[in-house]
Parts: sequence; structure tokens; C-alpha cells
Amino acid sequence: MTGRAGRTVKAGNQASAGDLLELVRSGRATTRGALQQATGLSRATVGQRLDRLFRAGWLREGAGGPVDSPLGGRPSITLEFDDAHAVVLAADLDTRHGRAAVLTLTGEILAEHTGVLVIDEGPETVLGELGRWFAELLEKAGHRAEEVCGIGLAVPGPVDSDTGRVVQPPIMPGWDGYDIRGRLGRAFAEHTGLRTAPGAGATAPGVGGGARTAVPVLVDNDANLMAYGEQRTGYPDCSAFALVKVSTGIGAGMVVGGSIYRGVDGGAGDIGHIRVGADALCRCGSYGCLAAVASGGAVARRLAEAGVPAASGSDVRDLLTSGHPEAMALAREAGRQVGDVLATVVTLLNPGVLMIAGDLAGTPFLTGVRELLYQRALPRSTAHLDVVTSRLGERAGLVGAGALVVEYLYAPERAEERLAALGV
Repeated sequence: MTGRAGRTVKAGNQASAGDLLELVRSGRATTRGALQQATGLSRATVGQRLDRLFRAGWLREGAGGPVDSPLGGRPSITLEFDDAHAVVLAADLDTRHGRAAVLTLTGEILAEHTGVLVIDEGPETVLGELGRWFAELLEKAGHRAEEVCGIGLAVPGPVDSDTGRVVQPPIMPGWDGYDIRGRLGRAFAEHTGLRTAPGAGATAPGVGGGARTAVPVLVDNDANLMAYGEQRTGYPDCSAFALVKVSTGIGAGMVVGGSIYRGVDGGAGDIGHIRVGADALCRCGSYGCLAAVASGGAVARRLAEAGVPAASGSDVRDLLTSGHPEAMALAREAGRQVGDVLATVVTLLNPGVLMIAGDLAGTPFLTGVRELLYQRALPRSTAHLDVVTSRLGERAGLVGAGALVVEYLYAPERAEERLAALGV
């Protein structure tokens, strides 16, 4: 059977405690009777496996639900994922700023901080500072470092999801192949007092008094995690979702069948480096990239050449907010250039939702995108397409990073491994 994000849930005697947890978390089966029906397990076996989840603190009983039996009787007790047994740390890095937060396991932000973090200063400095932010945020949220079950990080470059390392990032000098997971884990431990294990980052006690286990650090591209956060919270039924982030650079994230689509090595969605025939020099070293002519950085450059103070996509965003006429005109033209490229993306992917996010995601840019997109794409490709702007705004990457950690940790097979490590 299929659970959240197309994930297969085993049936019969093969259904584990992790499979039962997945059914409860996805809302497909939230009573003992419903779990028996969904898996074919006996009442006693369901009870035994649920007992492991209760002892770990991962499940709790809720209010009475529907009556399981067609013969009537008392309402059955519903089962709920207990999001209070741990917290997640998440961060989203841009070229000049960073945002970090403490989140519940269901995505509620408990504490948040935004500040200057210049990606050009390199991973050692940036990740060290991020570790300090995390320690301060935990104190602000009233949680201990030992309650952290995982850390999620969004970065503005392509990421090999197996290793968590960025691969030839155009706008992240000094980060190529760097051990982000290890450094961030150590920085978190240094600022919170947790001890570390070789190669594992920070370590924290297992929930329910078990042995100390590594706090995983997951890293992904920022547009991917923004797309994941937006799709899960606002468009959970959309089977093909695309998000384009236009800030200092340009990138796209895609969620297909409920899962992030990354390509074979994390390079999917790097549309900012599609050649569009211009002669502008891109930060990647090539000429004619879309990002070199239509990103927030490119618009800022053109404004600066015209005597308007602007150095980045965030500066352009401020000018657009104030209604600066030249910034609005250039943003609309940039939108047309991006829309021309997106006509191909839409034809290839056939998404139900195309979301525009980032510093330029306002009316002038969106108008430009729509002008060229609908002009160049076949009507068949756009007949059921909604072109929208971000719902979560600057928090999208944080929400997506937190969700990535939770889905990783509580996936059926990994949940089983963690339960075994906890001794329950």
C-alpha cells in the first residue's frame, strides 16, 4: 500500500511499528481498528507495535474518533503523532543573509532569527556562526540541545543529497565539496556543550532515556526546500509542483509525486544557467546565462549603472516595495526573460502549480513571466496551470528544511532503526 509522498507501507505480518507510525502521521489510519484493516495485522500485534511507539514518546492518544465496528459501540480512541517529544533546527542561507529557526515536528516555528551571513566568507565562518545562532534560539524557545532530533540546512547551490556537499556551486566560493554536515554538527556541539562522535556531528541522548545517537544534519538546495515547504503546506494534492526562486541568482525546485526531484546528482532545477543568447558574464564564468540578465543581482547591476543604489536582489526588493519606477520596469523585463525559459520548463514538466518566489516575486516580475509564458507555451501545457506567488514567503526554506528532517527520521525503515537504538 502507499503512504505519504508515494511511500510504500508494508501490509500483513511485514508491517512494522514504523509502518504503523507512517499510517498515523499521514492520516490514513488513526485508530487501532483502522490500522488492523490497513495492514491485516491481528489486534494483539497492532497493540504490541503501538506500545513501542508509545514508549518512545512518538504517539499519543487523542479524542474519541469514529466507531470502528459496523455494529456500533463506544467511539474508538484516535492516535496522534506526538510532535512535542523533540524539536528540529533549520536554517536557510542566501548570499548575504541567513535565517534560522527552532521548529516543532509538525512545522510550527517556535523561535526565529535573521541576520547577516555572507556566503563568500566561506563555510568555516558561516557554519560556525550558524551554530551560535542555534544555541541562542534553543534557549529562546525554552528547549534543550538534547531535545534536537535533527538539523536541516538550505543552501544556494546544487547539493549531492547522499553526501550533503555542494557540487561546483556558482555563487558559493570555497564551498565546493566541503563537509557541511560535519562542520555544522561540530559548531552546534561547541555552542551547546554536547559532545561529538567522529564523523557524526553533534550527538544527543536518545528519546526515552536510550543511548546517545548522532543528530543528523541534512543539506539541500534552497529552491528545492522552498518548493517542498510550499507544496506540503499549501498544495499537498498537487502531483507536479514547480517553484522558481529569483533573488541574487535564479534556481528552481520541483516536487513530483510528493518527493523532491533532484536529478541524478542534485543538479535538477539549475535554470539560472540556461543560455539565453545574451553576452553578459555570469558568476559561473560563462556568458549569456539567464541569471546574468534576469536575476535580482542582474537587475541590481543595471540599476547601479543608472545611478540607483543597489547591490543585490534584496536591494531590488526594497526598491520594488517603495514603487521605484525604474526598478519596476526592469523587474518586468526580467520576468519576461524568465517566462521565456519557463515556457520550456512547463512544457516538459506539465506542473499544476508554478510558484514564483524570492526577492523579485512581486507584481511587475510576475506580470512579465505570465506575458511570455502564456505566449510561448502550448495551450495544452498551461490549461490546468496556476501561476502563483509564495505563501510562506521568507520562511519557505525553513519549513521545507524542517519537513525534510522529519520525513527522513520517521520514514518506516529509519523509524524502525531508531526504535531499536532506543531499546523499545
